[in-house]
Amino acid sequence: MKKPQSKHFATSTTRRWALLALACSAAIGAAAPAAAQSIVMASTTSTEQSGLFTYLLPEFKKASGLDVKVVAVGTGQAIDMGRRGDADVLFVHDQVAEEKVVAEGFAVKRFPVMYNDFVLIGPAADPVKARGQNIADALKKVAAGNAGFISRGDKSGTHAAELRFWKGLGEGFSKGSGYKECGCGMGPALNMAASTGAYVLADRATWLNFKNRADLSILVEGDKALFNQYGVMVVNPAKHPHVKAADAQKFVDWVISPAGQTVIANYKIEGQSLFFPNAGK
Repeated sequence: MKKPQSKHFATSTTRRWALLALACSAAIGAAAPAAAQSIVMASTTSTEQSGLFTYLLPEFKKASGLDVKVVAVGTGQAIDMGRRGDADVLFVHDQVAEEKVVAEGFAVKRFPVMYNDFVLIGPAADPVKARGQNIADALKKVAAGNAGFISRGDKSGTHAAELRFWKGLGEGFSKGSGYKECGCGMGPALNMAASTGAYVLADRATWLNFKNRADLSILVEGDKALFNQYGVMVVNPAKHPHVKAADAQKFVDWVISPAGQTVIANYKIEGQSLFFPNAGK
């Protein structure tokens, strides 16, 4: 007859298994890297689709250890995310709207960080003869010729700039029968213009990174009105206590520092700079 195990033996075996399980658990925990801390950035489709963040954010992580989760939408939507506390930091390009959200107390302080310019894109044949260095004159010709024009229509910084240009032509100025709003990001708007031979206002960075150009080309550039300034802001923790303000401030401090500004300056496509640093200016 098999002799039953002693109570002492059973207890010892249980203890050994428990210790082994604990050791394995500790080993697995030591082998698995700790999850990196992260912040949420609400930004524009132009910064995302230009490829800037793919280049910029890994450098920030090297410097800080922080991951940045980007939500790329129109500037108006990004700012609304800040108002709701759905982001920790805003990186956008509509200075009037940026200063307003700071004045309302939803963002702590606006810092200029970089700039580029808007350009009017259109078919190389330029049927309405919009080509030149004056955006107002170009839009008048587009409207008079009822030419196709794709507006982002998404409350983005680019859309806000476009509306300012139309408004400058006079209240109630007719944009022509070819004017269409897509309610979309910069990339899709350019795709629509490419497929229909329409005109479209774009930021230069997204245009330089755009691959589906068809017969589109830059028709208007160099007008001072086309200057495109980007700002960065921490969402105010006084309004939304859950905001990771300290980590968000680390991003702001880094991107306006010489290190961050150098990374921005070094981002180029085919030798052309997409953005120019101007923190503190």
